[in-house]
Amino acid sequence: MSEELKAQFEAASKAAKNLPARPSNDDMLELYALYKQGSVGDCTGDRPGMLDFVGGAKFDAWSKLAGTSREDAMASYVKKVESLKGN
Repeated sequence: MSEELKAQFEAASKAAKNLPARPSNDDMLELYALYKQGSVGDCTGDRPGMLDFVGGAKFDAWSKLAGTSREDAMASYVKKVESLKGN
């Protein structure tokens, strides 16, 4: 994994906290899943209970990225943040 990609990923994670407008729920889930896949790798553990709607949605979004390399997830995260910034 290149140091440049790591730096871009970290910069994007900081920029995501200061976006000009709050992203839609779908965009928020995509950002969450790409961030987790890029920083941790494949989703592990059990899916939260059915009454934890937010936790379940996050788990499902992240688990859909199973098998995606951390590098690809990082690059996708950076592109997503850039698109939400309007760049």
